[in-house]
Amino acid sequence: MEIFNEHQQEVAETLRRETSKSDWTDWKWHIRHSVKSVDDFERVLGVSFPEGKKRIFERTVDKFPMSVTPYYLSLIDPEDYENDPVFHQSFPSGEELKIGRFDMTDPLHEDEDSPAPGITHRYPDRVLFHISNLCSMYCRHCTRKRKVGDRDSIPSRDDIEQGLEYIRNTPQIRDVLLSGGDPFMLSDERLDWVLTRIGEIEHVEVVRIGTRMPVVLPYRITDELVSMLKKHHPLWINTHFNHPREITTSARRALQKLAEAGIPLGNQSVLLAGVNDCQRLIRTLNHKLVKNRVRPYYLYQCDLSEGLTHFRTPIGKGIEIIESLRGHTSGFSVPTYVVDAPGGGGKIPVMPNYIVSWGPNKVVLRNYEGVITTYNEPESYEPNYCDRDCLNCSLQLKEDDAEEKAIGIEKLLSDWDDTTSLTPENNERLERRDDAA
Repeated sequence: MEIFNEHQQEVAETLRRETSKSDWTDWKWHIRHSVKSVDDFERVLGVSFPEGKKRIFERTVDKFPMSVTPYYLSLIDPEDYENDPVFHQSFPSGEELKIGRFDMTDPLHEDEDSPAPGITHRYPDRVLFHISNLCSMYCRHCTRKRKVGDRDSIPSRDDIEQGLEYIRNTPQIRDVLLSGGDPFMLSDERLDWVLTRIGEIEHVEVVRIGTRMPVVLPYRITDELVSMLKKHHPLWINTHFNHPREITTSARRALQKLAEAGIPLGNQSVLLAGVNDCQRLIRTLNHKLVKNRVRPYYLYQCDLSEGLTHFRTPIGKGIEIIESLRGHTSGFSVPTYVVDAPGGGGKIPVMPNYIVSWGPNKVVLRNYEGVITTYNEPESYEPNYCDRDCLNCSLQLKEDDAEEKAIGIEKLLSDWDDTTSLTPENNERLERRDDAA
């Protein structure tokens, strides 16, 4: 039985009065009842905006659509919504209409690096595959605000087939990241079809799915969905939690289902001014994530997309946060802080500088406490000569899996070796057999 907090019960009851049938744990019900207007937001949350602000909010929605699931809306504190991190991520702000001089429609040049419908091919061995332009909630900080919310924006099978054909004809691709929008907006059957088709491509080694469903609509993680996903290993899933308040009982249950299905989980947070630009908040978030078997993967600097100036922090704030994590908590609780370079340059890791100085034989380092120490380089190091002729290399390129072998008594006990007996060398009986032959 799902346990609701008092405010969730109030939100559910408000919506229940307006429909003949509702089910709070039915993810499709939340999609049907997503809040998409300022009036509905006021009514469901039980607040009233000043008329001047309301008009600004409505103008923002005209340019950048709003859609908030009742579940995610229920996490907002109506008594202090102006300072609520969930509110800031889900409700339109007039600040979004202010287009800064450095803002760009497509700051990452995803469209320019698109050789086929839905495909962004930036790195040599992996592609981003856009299989949905719909989300259950439109995040106000979305880097793809130019796409999300468009009409008829679930790609057709023909469009997806063109993307699959590109992957099939590009053998260096070993990693496919399904993104959007949110891939979990597809039906189980449609997603199963996509994963099956990708799984038929021999050179694809791993598939990743980027989703915010465990955050904004955890009821989408149904037993049926998880059962289907289990058929497509190796499969990885990255979530998008930005604040500790988002890790609710329902979110933890969704993460548990995915983890127990053998799916490795990672998290990609975005550093957002007024939401999570605080060392303590990020540390708490990451501790809650690893407690739920989710590895903090990236902490993103907010992109230069249109209307996001009010969310951006200086890069120095991100470095300060990483400084507060490294050494102060477990290494697997520290994400990589990255700037996704404008112009399609890709993710550039940024971190505090721990090298104080560097000489020919010694490196001077500092640790998280400020302790200064040295590391002595090897006095003599002669690297193997490399002529870059990898195909004919006989030195170190043993890339194939090693063959497991057993010797001695272990060989007799093993299940993969047909040997039934071990005979010492120079055995006279066997020598007589050889002579007779």
